[in-house]
Amino acid sequence: MAAIKPMINVNYLGKATIVRFTDEKILEEKDIQNLQDSILPMIESASGGINLILDFGNVQYLSSAVLGLLIRISKRIYECDGVLRLCNINPKIYEIFKITRLTKTFDIYKDIESAAKDLS
Repeated sequence: MAAIKPMINVNYLGKATIVRFTDEKILEEKDIQNLQDSILPMIESASGGINLILDFGNVQYLSSAVLGLLIRISKRIYECDGVLRLCNINPKIYEIFKITRLTKTFDIYKDIESAAKDLS
């Protein structure tokens, strides 16, 4: 039996916590629940708010349920006085963000370096 591959890698750059999605498809309800169970505790445990960057560099497909998760994550981060930034979004996925007007909700950057800039 193959080992279960983690759905995220967590790294740090200055004061930013970078969560890189490892799968190219985030479609299954159980995967979305796993992401929520991985990311929300990080937000809750950060004292003084977290500077979270979500790196979508590997993601080619996602379901609308992922958008709902992103909104929940965003709400929780702002309640905890944190910052959320998204980066490396595939052009097709970015179109979905534009159509759903989530480009107005989220701060979206070209890459990790530009997303991490100015985080204090």
